[in-house]
Amino acid sequence: MDPLLANIVRGVSFLAISTSLIHNFIALAQLVLATIALRARPPVRVGSQLWRRFSDSAPPITLMVPAYNEQVTIVESVRSLLNLHYPEFEVVVVNDGSKDETLATLIATFELEGIERVFNRSTPSAEIRGFYASKTQPRLLVVDKVNGGKADALNVAINVARSPLVCTIDADSLLEPDALMRAVQPFIDDPERMIAVGGAIRIANGCQIDHGQLVRLGLPRNPLALLQTVEYLRAFLMARLAWSQLGALTIISGAFGLFDRQALIRVGGYSLGTVGEDMELVIKLHRWFRERRRAYRIVFIPEPLCWTEAPETLAVLSGQRKRWQRGALETFFKHADILGDRRYGRVGWIGMTHVMLTDVIDPTIQTIGYLLIPIFCGLGLLSWSYLAAFLAVDVGFGIAMSVGGLALEELQLRRVERIRDLLLLVLVSFLENLGYRQLCNLWRVQGSIQFLRGATGWGDMARRGFEVPRANPS
Repeated sequence: MDPLLANIVRGVSFLAISTSLIHNFIALAQLVLATIALRARPPVRVGSQLWRRFSDSAPPITLMVPAYNEQVTIVESVRSLLNLHYPEFEVVVVNDGSKDETLATLIATFELEGIERVFNRSTPSAEIRGFYASKTQPRLLVVDKVNGGKADALNVAINVARSPLVCTIDADSLLEPDALMRAVQPFIDDPERMIAVGGAIRIANGCQIDHGQLVRLGLPRNPLALLQTVEYLRAFLMARLAWSQLGALTIISGAFGLFDRQALIRVGGYSLGTVGEDMELVIKLHRWFRERRRAYRIVFIPEPLCWTEAPETLAVLSGQRKRWQRGALETFFKHADILGDRRYGRVGWIGMTHVMLTDVIDPTIQTIGYLLIPIFCGLGLLSWSYLAAFLAVDVGFGIAMSVGGLALEELQLRRVERIRDLLLLVLVSFLENLGYRQLCNLWRVQGSIQFLRGATGWGDMARRGFEVPRANPS
């Protein structure tokens, strides 16, 4: 074989194997840090204890719910929010120019009537067409506006909100009754510095929902949703808790995050025209406070749970992952100047370095490895030991991290009620690394290509709706 070709083949293979090794060592470090963080946390209080301890000092919260074509899930989601166990809160649903019956469904279900509402336009947003209040639910406000995207809708909610804290919640998600009381604890403990708190997200597919309340935990019957259940455990419990422990958290999920409203106004709210608005907002907060040398904290805590509907088809899931990838790249390159900059502390040299490795470099290199190393081996250009090493590092280590994340969840938080469900999740932890994770990497590469081509927009996110309890036969 030509020496130049041999060097290229070995170089590509070595790059793929070493990149996968670095990726998995980072995952191992995340698992260790998450374990330390969970073991150091005080025992989780039950709901009644939380209320007695924190209800008198809990500040008011505005829940911000952007809704675009959400008629299937919007009623159960709003009911869930109205039933939260929290002293003082309001729910602001922003209908972002939906083309379906989202607004009509809300009006009919909650007996809404048009009202006037005075507000300051503190952050940029599209035109508001009207405000609606409920005869039966005084905590509920619905805003109808011209379509402008999720970031635009959230800015409207920030402008309209009348509470010092605001909470983002997706319209296809449900909060556990005591989620706000748990999420607000860091703000009560450290009111001067705390500006943002993220909570854990879990898959609602397979759970039974009745009038906005989770009445039975269950695992998804859909294979794709089941794979995402294990994936979410690793992404939230391991990764975000680990980076929070280091003070280098770069994302709080748009599905559930609690923020100081004035901090959001200081940074100009959400940046319009973005698809990764949740990640970009957190980086903006880091930048603003670091550049002005103001003390602040952004943390993730695992106890407040938000349940969200996961995609159940390849078409919808691929669109979601491509959009997530575009959002990550959009944020990284917009704020790439803070990478390694000492002024930004651990966010600059740990948080942004991690984003560069896992979102910019890793998907492409790993996909190239899976495509080219078997071809090189089949053509006799490379020893089969290279493929064995690559699979051992990428698949073997990946399985270990998935099982480790599941074990950490069960040992510390005990969210799986039945042994058979736990055994099924262990099996899925193996299967997730045998095709699913590689497919997600391929979608991320496609998302990267879309980003380079300047693609914009969210695409469609079809909803199936939450599972409701079956009526008993009479």
